[in-house]
Amino acid sequence: MSHQADAHRRAAAQPEEPARRLRLPPALPGKQRHLPERTAGDAGFCARARCGLLEIYGGCGVKDYQSGEKHRDEILLTVRDLKMHFPVMKGTFLKRKVNAVKAVDGLTFFIRKGETLGLVGESGCGKSTTGRAILQLYRPTAGEVIFQGKNLCTMKCEELRRMRREMQIIFQDPFASLNPRMSVGSILAEPMKIHGVADARARQEKVAALLQEVGLSPRFASRFPHEASGGQRQRVGIARALSVEPDFVVCDEPLSALDVSIQAQIINLLKDLQEKRHLTYLFISHDLSAVRHVSDRVAVMYLGKVLELADKNSIYVNPLHPYTRALLSAVPIPDPVLEAKRERIVLSGDVPSPLNPPQGCRFSTRCPEVLPICREAEPEFRDVGDLHFVSCHRT
Repeated sequence: MSHQADAHRRAAAQPEEPARRLRLPPALPGKQRHLPERTAGDAGFCARARCGLLEIYGGCGVKDYQSGEKHRDEILLTVRDLKMHFPVMKGTFLKRKVNAVKAVDGLTFFIRKGETLGLVGESGCGKSTTGRAILQLYRPTAGEVIFQGKNLCTMKCEELRRMRREMQIIFQDPFASLNPRMSVGSILAEPMKIHGVADARARQEKVAALLQEVGLSPRFASRFPHEASGGQRQRVGIARALSVEPDFVVCDEPLSALDVSIQAQIINLLKDLQEKRHLTYLFISHDLSAVRHVSDRVAVMYLGKVLELADKNSIYVNPLHPYTRALLSAVPIPDPVLEAKRERIVLSGDVPSPLNPPQGCRFSTRCPEVLPICREAEPEFRDVGDLHFVSCHRT
């Protein structure tokens, strides 16, 4: 069965594209309940149009997505040929490098100010490492990370420390990312104190305001992390990331440790905060449905490489790379008739080791459509039309 037919069925099964800021309805029992802060179907959306994208992949022109309107987009973050290799050492006393784990191996993309770029892929493909390398929590092996016109990779420690006020991270594990010895108020005030945001009294007022902004009572400031639920801890983690008023936030799988009902609330919260504070997100997740709802564009990553990058509708309706099609074939369709007829793409073999990635295309060892050239030459990551970038010899 052709992937084009499968794409048509996926498109038919999907509801019409909702308004950009349409909230997810909360997961509730059948009986309606009064939840003033989480009204199902609350259309708190913005009228932000899909704007053109700066072509850093070989040009500098700006194209329009739709209509004849011209948009001048501000690129907040540009990543060029980013590599993050972790050395493998041998020896007890006289250690020497014998190999390297190529966790991230040549990524190029950009993120516009105010948009959300979704980053998806299997576990171990380098998603979280990418986010941390962008923030310089890991110093990249090679490449450039241009943030607000400055190369973070060449910054000295003191300059980088000042720049970190503009970029923060929401960690995956809300249980391990909060200091159990500190109260919630101290956790939120600490970044402000480090970066010199306000005096002590003003910081306490700001802590109370932050807690209210993420849906918690100001009285929560006196609690400790062990007294909070998983969803409450994640809200504290979000408040901590926003305490220094950043422009860019890496959301490193903020939903994976939460129940489904709580996930919807956190998604709504992240979108509300983005709307209010004009934030820019790199949204890392395994959940393809959540990524589609949150993101403007989606990048599909495999074994340290981005294989496909495009507008979210192009990715989900017309995926061009075999790996993207395999990922999407595992996502349930909300129609039992179409779901029963759909052909699932089951990949054979295991993901190769990043210690010794395959020659040519990284996906060649598992690709059901592999060609001889795929095992010999790495395909170019190129625009095949409408700013849909793909790395595949078949396209």
